[in-house]
Amino acid sequence: MKKVVLLGDSIRQIGYGQKVAELLQGECEVWQPADNCRFAKYTLRLLFDFKEEIKGSDVIHWNNGLWDICDLFGDGAFTSLDEYVNNMVRIAKLLKGLGKTVIFATTTPTKSGHPHGDRARIIRYNEKVVEELKKEGIVINDLFTLMDAHRDDGIREDDKIHLNEKGIALCTEQVVNIIRDNLSR
Repeated sequence: MKKVVLLGDSIRQIGYGQKVAELLQGECEVWQPADNCRFAKYTLRLLFDFKEEIKGSDVIHWNNGLWDICDLFGDGAFTSLDEYVNNMVRIAKLLKGLGKTVIFATTTPTKSGHPHGDRARIIRYNEKVVEELKKEGIVINDLFTLMDAHRDDGIREDDKIHLNEKGIALCTEQVVNIIRDNLSR
């Protein structure tokens, strides 16, 4: 049976992760950590702990970005753009050594009015990381564009960052489709 790994922040953990696993049940084995992979450097650290679970995967679907882009203190992003890209490329290279195909999901937008998420910064970080990850042969799943069209009806109103039921359904469908497309390669 084919093996799929899902890695990522809360957009995966409390968003599409469980639904993707349910939809792929019977087609492939799906593993994902219970932990929120948070920011890129945290994910990098988790790769050490979970390398045995990830090793031999047919498809690894992964996202990071919302924590890195977040401006918690009003003095800029939690992670600088250069550090983010460097960490993400390092993660990509490590994942390529553990699995056959690596898919990166772009960072989803926040709802207007989110106090720490800046749409222009998310776009800038996505553009730069996608450019570098494509050089590494990473498949791109553009969740940003999908959810940007649904900022008003796909993102929770209470925290303006996490997916609501509609957003979860939309992302689940897109994630499942790209995984299935890449399992058949």
